[in-house]
Amino acid sequence: MVKHQPLQVYERQLCLSCLTGIYGCRWKRYQRSHDDTTKWELLWSLILLFTFCLLLFWCYFWLEAHNDYNEFNWLLYNHSGAWSDSTVPILATTAAGFTYIAFLMVLALCHVAAGQQLNLHWLHKIGVSAALLTTVAGLISVNQVWGQEWDVVPISLQATGPFLHIGALAAVTALSWIVAGQVARAEKTRFQVVVLLLYLSVLLGLYLVPLSITSPCIMERSDLKPRPDVIGHQGAPMLAPENTLMSFQRALQMNVTGLEADVTISLDGVPFLMRDSTLRRTTDVEKIFPDRRAEDASFFNWTDLRQLNAGQWFLEDDPFWTVHTLSPAEKRLMANQSICSLEQLLALAAPRNRTVVFRLRRPPTGHPCHDSWINDTLETVRSSRVPLSLVMWTPDEDRDQVRRKAPELLQTSLRKQSPQALRQQGISRLLLRYNHASTQDVREFSESNVSLTLCTVNEPWLYSVLWCSGVPAVSSEAPNVLKKLLYPIWLLRPDEYCLIWVSADLVSFAVVIGIFIFQNYHMIRFRMSGMHSYNPEQIMLKAAARRSSQDVNIMKEKLIFSEVSNGMGTAEELYMESSYDYYTNQGITQ
Repeated sequence: MVKHQPLQVYERQLCLSCLTGIYGCRWKRYQRSHDDTTKWELLWSLILLFTFCLLLFWCYFWLEAHNDYNEFNWLLYNHSGAWSDSTVPILATTAAGFTYIAFLMVLALCHVAAGQQLNLHWLHKIGVSAALLTTVAGLISVNQVWGQEWDVVPISLQATGPFLHIGALAAVTALSWIVAGQVARAEKTRFQVVVLLLYLSVLLGLYLVPLSITSPCIMERSDLKPRPDVIGHQGAPMLAPENTLMSFQRALQMNVTGLEADVTISLDGVPFLMRDSTLRRTTDVEKIFPDRRAEDASFFNWTDLRQLNAGQWFLEDDPFWTVHTLSPAEKRLMANQSICSLEQLLALAAPRNRTVVFRLRRPPTGHPCHDSWINDTLETVRSSRVPLSLVMWTPDEDRDQVRRKAPELLQTSLRKQSPQALRQQGISRLLLRYNHASTQDVREFSESNVSLTLCTVNEPWLYSVLWCSGVPAVSSEAPNVLKKLLYPIWLLRPDEYCLIWVSADLVSFAVVIGIFIFQNYHMIRFRMSGMHSYNPEQIMLKAAARRSSQDVNIMKEKLIFSEVSNGMGTAEELYMESSYDYYTNQGITQ
């Protein structure tokens, strides 16, 4: 009698073992199954997909929010009273979570492509649940503490939308290989129709998405406005301690057109530069005046303020991760910086003919200058050598009185108002956060001769979008970065973008059609050739592939014992050769 290999269909499949083992801890052959995925596992697959999409959005948000990391840390400092770079643990956990969930998604897709039953291991289910709950908690926290930052997503899509569309189109086109394989292998016509309709609907939606993509960077090159002026927000705080003379000097080296600062009034009426309400973060007040570390900065007189060091904190905290780029001489100079007064800032800007804009904080109740804060600041400005036509005056209080005393001042509002309302108040300039002015607003203010300045703009992509939108000026903490940008990051004519869009759609459509034809042709040949190459026992096992796992195990036992009766070996040898557990009695389950 001719001897043949028993259970020939079960050859070694190392990749498949790793695939099912890592995803569902099913390392043995008998643990794998071609049965339909249970409803419970389908639910977990949907939870995995939802978690992946949520984490993808979360990652995108934090990548684009890089422009405002310093603002986020400052907000948390105001809530907790302790300064730290909170973005580091957030980015680390986000990267780890997204990598893990993306890996599980790839394994799930490979399961589908190989026709294997999805069976996520319980440890992975715990990991997916933890990732989902952590991300949801993060979304809620950001919405409560930093809700205005969500606007960065639609704004960033003006810069990334066309490229994200091409990336999404490539991903969905690649998925056609799995979809075509599922349709070709499916035996139910209803299932084939549902999968095809769902996939084609997504594909068609992607083909038409560019109709809804609007970006100011899709324009004729001749319509591009002049490069926006850059104002140094708190000087150049990435290169030197904020609101110090060294910071403003570094900003002037970057050819900024203006300087912006935060102003507080001391106990003896001297306007000085300080962003926080206290001195703890940016000075050594805890060392010099330990009993007054939590006291409002405006209750210190100028003599006491001059004793404080305003530079050493920058070297210790390294808020922008730039200290390693400084030379030893720069570090020594930085370590000796003191608090800067408004008079010193004006004296620095005057000979260079630079614009000065400051936000004035009113002293608290009980302060000697609580009622005279506007006049005290105005007198300091008028007594300086800087031309008043270069000073942007932002306080709304007593604006009429200020205009009468110093009509040359550039009246500037920090609140968004209509051009008509601004003209009625005699305001010619507007200083807003970058998310408070749309492209349409920029156009309206420009037509009404209202000069618009947007803050705080640190990233090249954001600067490029505002440049293409026609914004005349921006305030930035990174003038050293924007200085290098001599042209928008990308600029496409409408006909160029249309050509790219249509070409990508046509290539995608051709690839999808080719994949579907290939998969169906391959499946037809496989089914026709399979009937000639399989022996009767293998055909029986193949036909049982879609039965329950218990039925398949029983058929394996029958085939093995048929080989024993033919004298081809002992039962234990054949069990071990087929990777079947000899010592398990009728109880092999998944």
